[in-house]
Formats: sequence, C-alpha cells, structure tokens
Amino acid sequence: MATKHYLYILQSLTSQRLYVGQTQDLAARVEYHNRYGNRATRHRGPWKLVYWEGFARRGEALQRERDLKRKKSHQYLQWLVRASR
Repeated sequence: MATKHYLYILQSLTSQRLYVGQTQDLAARVEYHNRYGNRATRHRGPWKLVYWEGFARRGEALQRERDLKRKKSHQYLQWLVRASR
C-alpha cells in the first residue's frame, strides 16, 4: 500500500522544543507551522522537520501520534530522532 499519511516531529530552531503531529502533506504542514502555527507552535519557530514515519491509513498515523504523546518523554523523542539519522 502507498504511504498517504505521516507522523512527524518538528524541532524549533530557536528553543530546540519538539512537536509531534500527523498529516497527509509533510511539506505543506511544515510550512503551515512556520507561517501560522497553532497554539503549541505559534511564536516558537522557525520549525524544522527532523523525523517522519509513513502510514497507509490515517488511523495508523493518529495512533502512533497518540502513542508518542502519551509517553510524555522528551528524551524518547530525542532518541527517536537521533536513531533515524
């Protein structure tokens, strides 16, 4: 099956803060966070895409996002980003 949905991690270039989300279009989503942001990302950019995973179904991407956010571990997210390089 083709990848249609993505889990992504962004990193703030100013604060090094990480943000986890999901989308169908990575490039457009990163641009959105850098231009407008949402409550969690506004005024904390610019943002850089540092990690992503592809999924065939949106529900899979949403579940992975929930799993990562449920961990509430900045260290785990940093490890995931480093391990992907």
